[in-house]
Amino acid sequence: MGEKIVATNRKARFEYFILESFEAGIALQGTEIKSVRSGQISLNEAYVQIENGKEAWLVNAHISPYDPASRFNHNPMRPRRLLLNKREIRTMWNEVRLKGMTIIPTKVYLSHGLAKVEIGIAKGKKLYDKRESIAKRDAEREKARKNE
Repeated sequence: MGEKIVATNRKARFEYFILESFEAGIALQGTEIKSVRSGQISLNEAYVQIENGKEAWLVNAHISPYDPASRFNHNPMRPRRLLLNKREIRTMWNEVRLKGMTIIPTKVYLSHGLAKVEIGIAKGKKLYDKRESIAKRDAEREKARKNE
């Protein structure tokens, strides 16, 4: 059993410079893990919030309700606790508080049956940085077409 990528935040690398990455577990309810295993998760507007430098929460991640659970389902937009070491939380807290960085999830995957999220300390890109990224991507695409 290896890793199975369930969801990625495709806009994360376009909107931000990812400076440092961490792996965190997610505290999920029973119906949530079933939805995650079936790929029913979206990270589009998600971010990580740290409360008082002690707990990390995944906010605005949408996990669709699990249909067979009917009335025992979860709230799709509830904040979910991230399982990290105190040292990792303290590092992220200091980056956000002192340097004005943000923490965003980049992907969710299953590792040995457990849901994990890769989060990154990120710095927002300016408009000219985004244009540069688009130009690089287009140049690589043209180069690949010429080689074919």
